[in-house]
Amino acid sequence: MVLGKVTGSIVSTIKHGCYANKKLMLVKPISPDGKEKKGVMVAVDTVGAGKDEIVLVASEGKGAAELLHFSCQMPLRSIIIAIVDAIDIEKK
Repeated sequence: MVLGKVTGSIVSTIKHGCYANKKLMLVKPISPDGKEKKGVMVAVDTVGAGKDEIVLVASEGKGAAELLHFSCQMPLRSIIIAIVDAIDIEKK
């Protein structure tokens, strides 16, 4: 799983049929202390996340597909499975 920050959404008028009524979000990976990491991912939103929210992303395609129980087989890599309320880091 990956901790990330939603940076935007993707709008598409033509897409794979299994993505109908699914919201696609851009997520930037971050460290637990909030520092941004390299890269960005596209994730199917299952929890109603919005821009600038911290989320938890399942980033293994087979596991993500099993969580969603889609009626058809679709290309899938990442899904947003939680909106993070707080992160507690023990400081030494």
